Amino acid sequence: MASADENKGWHTAEDREPGIEQDALPEAYDEKKMKLLHYEKLNRLARKGQVVMVGSSLMEFFPINELQQTLALPYCIYNRGIAGYVTSELLASMETCVFELEPSTIFINIGTNDISAPDYKLERLLANYDEILTRIATRLPDCRVFVMAYYPVNAKADFPFVSRASMEEIFQRRTNEAIREANDAIRQLAAKHEYAFIDVNDGLTDAEGNLYKEYAIDGIHMFPDGYAVVLHNLMKYLDQLDVSKDG
Repeated sequence: MASADENKGWHTAEDREPGIEQDALPEAYDEKKMKLLHYEKLNRLARKGQVVMVGSSLMEFFPINELQQTLALPYCIYNRGIAGYVTSELLASMETCVFELEPSTIFINIGTNDISAPDYKLERLLANYDEILTRIATRLPDCRVFVMAYYPVNAKADFPFVSRASMEEIFQRRTNEAIREANDAIRQLAAKHEYAFIDVNDGLTDAEGNLYKEYAIDGIHMFPDGYAVVLHNLMKYLDQLDVSKDG
């Protein structure tokens, strides 16, 4: 994981050469902006009218590019998730993450980072999500949209690659109770827009409703075998798609 100084940029105050003005230094590295640039370039090479998955890290880390190789699907699935994204950030980057691809189908999972934020308000999450779905309906009126339920978390287990202390603050807000509350609200929002709300979490939870420890990296993010369960649950939606446009 990058250090705080690495995330801020290539130079710190201590290692700048004398006489170099701040404006002359390279722009600070921004991982989210770099991913957007990466996606912009990929979009120019992509087929139009295909399937797009969009959201935050829970979508970005979905290894759909590898998993779809085993499915012999008659269409492409493009992953445009960006780790760390909240609903307002997706709103600001929908041209790149969604519209440039002119998708015929969208699977969306965005908002869990909103829930993790110290100033989280469900009403604000819903307002942003409502605007996201409104823009999709306006720009892509014939697009099929599947609004995905948020995945459960596991705040109880210990994970070998992550210190428990580093996760405690997040789990104060990002609880399964808060996720269930948000899922209920997102379900109603999807219905308002006449989009399908889908819960593909079957098989991810233990008897207490927590994300299976075996699937979890840190109690939130999943290993590929967890996503294999999700893909299995998604297949009934993928199998019904009729994607024929090829740009």
